[in-house]
Amino acid sequence: MNSPDQPLPMFDEVLLCTPQTTAEQVGLFLRRCLIPCSRGEKIYTMLYADELSYDVSCRAEELFQHLQHYNSSYRLVILCNCEREHSYIPSAFSQYKVHMIPQRPRAEIQQYLQHHYRVAQPSSSAASVFRDNMCVGIVSSKRAGVGK
Repeated sequence: MNSPDQPLPMFDEVLLCTPQTTAEQVGLFLRRCLIPCSRGEKIYTMLYADELSYDVSCRAEELFQHLQHYNSSYRLVILCNCEREHSYIPSAFSQYKVHMIPQRPRAEIQQYLQHHYRVAQPSSSAASVFRDNMCVGIVSSKRAGVGK
């Protein structure tokens, strides 16, 4: 948010982890992050890394330890749920832990995201479904099973 005109991360910079994420997916992601190349200054992010299975987490840590020797200037952010801080990945990387609290007000964060997710030219795209021609939206409910 310090550079409002800089684009959001690309698809190759983010890995959204689930219990079904495979070691191969994590390996490809870590290789993109840790093997030096001329891709610029990307910041790679693993979201919900605490949800990885034990086996995948062990293999990911081994690969990280092996590959980090090839590149000392990598940029990797691993985001985990604080309620699962004792799972494998948060424990293995605990020496790098930083407790993160949003530093900007919610309204300012929403405005920043609206700037990046608004469709420039309204057309007959899926963006017309969401308010203010946004190309993403969140639909939620406090009750389960209401078809959202």
